[in-house]
Amino acid sequence: MKTSAAFRDLSSRTGERESNRFYTSGILESSLMAYRGSVRPFVHFNAKQDADILRKAMKGIGTDEDTILMLLPTRSNEQRQEIKAAYKKAHGKDLVKDLKSELGGKLEDLIMALMSPPRVYDADLLHAAIKGAGTDDKVLIEILASRTSEQLKEIIKIYKKEHGGKLEKDIMGDTSGHYQRLLLMLLQGEREEGVDESRVEKDAKELFAAGAKKVGTDEEKFVNILGKRSIDHLRQMFDVYKKIAGCDIEESICGEFTGNLEALLLAVVKCVKSVPGYFAYSLRDSLRRAGTDDETLIRIMVSRSEEDMLDIRAQYKKVYGESLYRAIQDDTDGDYGKALLYLCGGDD
Repeated sequence: MKTSAAFRDLSSRTGERESNRFYTSGILESSLMAYRGSVRPFVHFNAKQDADILRKAMKGIGTDEDTILMLLPTRSNEQRQEIKAAYKKAHGKDLVKDLKSELGGKLEDLIMALMSPPRVYDADLLHAAIKGAGTDDKVLIEILASRTSEQLKEIIKIYKKEHGGKLEKDIMGDTSGHYQRLLLMLLQGEREEGVDESRVEKDAKELFAAGAKKVGTDEEKFVNILGKRSIDHLRQMFDVYKKIAGCDIEESICGEFTGNLEALLLAVVKCVKSVPGYFAYSLRDSLRRAGTDDETLIRIMVSRSEEDMLDIRAQYKKVYGESLYRAIQDDTDGDYGKALLYLCGGDD
């Protein structure tokens, strides 16, 4: 490892992130107030300067990891793409390849994830989940249950462009049954709009009758209602279901289903209730199991850093009584841990 004048200069520039990091005028100020990500556009951004700093950090003997860590996680993804282009133009080299050759282990995995545009990252994750040795159902469930319909449409296009096949067809070839059907419903964005007041109580009663009230389970009923009704409709229906069944719908699902379908239904319900709440739960699970689930930790911290990390942090603190920052700090170390803490964005 080496340190450099570039690191000292970057430290001075990065110090602005607490006091004057973001543009604060007019419309942009208003939009940033509503922004819930922990990583925002760096205010005094200069792609060429950042590209030069990164080149110096990787040139010669050893690698100045501190400079890489202070720079890339504190730039927005769009800015990272500009740095990538500036690096190629100024130095004739591929920034991602250079980073990959200089880094290793979990830190390499994290930095590689940061360098991918969000929907390209999702498409690549899905391809690896389907085409790898065995199906990584955790990735399929997480992405298809949590992304918006617009994001999923973009993922479908990028998947075909980058991997030469149809995502729907690949999912069909690697899954089966009601689990497959619900995955495809989520992918295709089949949700209805609005709240059908006349159906809220009826849906709740039908789900109760399809599961907790009978011997055996009508899986089709659960898949159709949870996969098709609008988010607002389902939220109202969950409240009615609790009154009828005397328990939350998650408890009924755990009692009636097993395996991948159970995991997918639970993810759908959690995301309907609160996407940040779902990710707070997933992060807790990845951090508190015997041996950290670093793949999940990296995936969530990267993909939500410009979406809703502030809300995830708030949910984590509310539900688990400790800050996400401290939990990551306790469970990770080294440069990898530092990079995760940059993405977390602060202690609560």
